[in-house]
Amino acid sequence: MPASARVFLSGAFLQMFPRARKSGRACEREFSAGRLEIDVSIRRNQFFEGVSRRSFGMAALGLALTVGQGALAAPGDGLGQAEWAQKFDGDSRLAVRRSTTPVLSQETVAATEQAIERHRQLAASGGWGQVPNQSMKVGARGRAVVALRQRLMASGDLDSAAGNSDVFDSYVEAGVRRFQARHGLGETGVVAQQTLAALNVSADYRLRQLETNLVRLRTLAGNLGSRYVTANIPAAMVETVENGRINSFHAAGVGKIDRQSPVMQTRATDINFNPFWTVPASVIRKDLIPKMQADPNYLTDNKIRIYRQDGQEISPRQVNWNSMEATNYRFRQDTGGDINSLGFVRINIANPYGVYMHDTPAKGIFGDDFRFVSSGCMRLQNVRDYVAFLLRDNPGWDRDKIDETIRSGARVDVKLNNAVPVYWVYVTAWGTPDGVVQFREDIYQRDGLGGPRPMAQAASAPAAQPQRLEPMQGGARPPAGVGGGRQAEPDDDE
Repeated sequence: MPASARVFLSGAFLQMFPRARKSGRACEREFSAGRLEIDVSIRRNQFFEGVSRRSFGMAALGLALTVGQGALAAPGDGLGQAEWAQKFDGDSRLAVRRSTTPVLSQETVAATEQAIERHRQLAASGGWGQVPNQSMKVGARGRAVVALRQRLMASGDLDSAAGNSDVFDSYVEAGVRRFQARHGLGETGVVAQQTLAALNVSADYRLRQLETNLVRLRTLAGNLGSRYVTANIPAAMVETVENGRINSFHAAGVGKIDRQSPVMQTRATDINFNPFWTVPASVIRKDLIPKMQADPNYLTDNKIRIYRQDGQEISPRQVNWNSMEATNYRFRQDTGGDINSLGFVRINIANPYGVYMHDTPAKGIFGDDFRFVSSGCMRLQNVRDYVAFLLRDNPGWDRDKIDETIRSGARVDVKLNNAVPVYWVYVTAWGTPDGVVQFREDIYQRDGLGGPRPMAQAASAPAAQPQRLEPMQGGARPPAGVGGGRQAEPDDDE
């Protein structure tokens, strides 16, 4: 047996020979119905005892044939649940691939019109049934699973050939993942609260949602320029567009329900590297004073300095925190992406709302379904790639230069040679040319349709633990003489 062998392995094989799994480096190459092709680099003398090289080769051949036959099997043919978890029997044709078509495009308008026709037919025929309110995952069985299968088939997330078995197998799991991908939910394959709420939205409601958003899309889609940015607030997603195709995607943190991000058409004008953050007066009153009452070291720990109106820095010990005295001073957080609320970069966009786009030290939010966490501004995932896109027309400002500037820690402001159009939009439903229909929760209730808001309800629940100090909209400028150099107002946030 050579040191590196290309074989077909089933999940059952890896269960039988854990040492093979541990000693080898497995890399998925092909993922299709009933077959998983894996490269396994096996170190000599580190394989499992009692199996010769020749016998291993014969076993691998036999398993390859077995898995190939299993690709033709349907749910209920006796395959074990261990194989369900490997997703061998998922239908690759139903996988949701990220579209390269911009949301604001005539192609999206046409696809949304087609989606409306399909949903009209669905609604006219009675729509889809309700799924019982219970959590489900692979291995579950019962009448609720049958209802789930029927619901997924009605919306095209599960092939009707999968049948009406009462077992939650990997066909159903793949269908749930597809449904979750279309609704902006984490693709867990598990039916929990938010997935159940989305499943039980009626076909009539989805139809009206599509009709409402078609009006928005028709209004916005047009000649937006060769390079522009679209930030879709309900999707909490930003896309950069170049020559009619999406260049990059960026998960975003957008405005809370009670501090909403505005809909607007604007331009990105300049970039602030390693910015300060000046704490707005409203944050001083509502957040900072209570935090200092609870923890006298809060300002020091978070590198927030206090300045009098004349620019003189004072100690936190000089302030009476049991009063509103603190509102008479200026509070500014030092630069540094690991702690500064703006992270390493702020992107200024012309607007009357005092909002902008920026980095964040709290990168964990980008993995959450619920990203309505700011006070109106937008926090960006992979902000360096975003900045590189904006600075394309500034000679010398490639990704290496951006990384070097951030690494230096120096305050640097760069004006874009060519301002880039930026569109903040509110689109909760749209179609894509590949036939996929996307829906998002009407988090701000701007569709005028009512309906469930499980994410909003979850956000309104009491917090389990104290929250980090959040920047807010309309922050004040730093006092004169503080910070030095041209600031371009990089200190205010949300």
